[in-house]
Amino acid sequence: VQLQASGGGLVQAGGSLRLSCAASGMILGGKIFSYEAMDWYRQAPGKQRELVASINSDYVTTYADSVKGRFTISRDNAKKTVYLRMNNLKPSDTAVYYCYGGDIWGQGTLVTVSS
Repeated sequence: VQLQASGGGLVQAGGSLRLSCAASGMILGGKIFSYEAMDWYRQAPGKQRELVASINSDYVTTYADSVKGRFTISRDNAKKTVYLRMNNLKPSDTAVYYCYGGDIWGQGTLVTVSS
């Protein structure tokens, strides 16, 4: 496994979680981690996978409208890890969250937000 996601769990609405996605090597799919844009996607039951947040090699970030102001994506190239800080969680944020980068998908981590 080259991308290992963690940090999911069960949280009440209004709560927070931080997801982590660690690359097992500096080389990600044949590409150097620090040069690669990294993304977080999510897939809710019965829905298509959607892009939640992205961070490129210059630390420029973009977010889906549904999470702007609540989620923050960041990266630590020395640790080869990308993070997703999620605040003020809503039941609609319930999904399996996947990291993606270097043409590789992480295995997903489940986030469940109870009302």
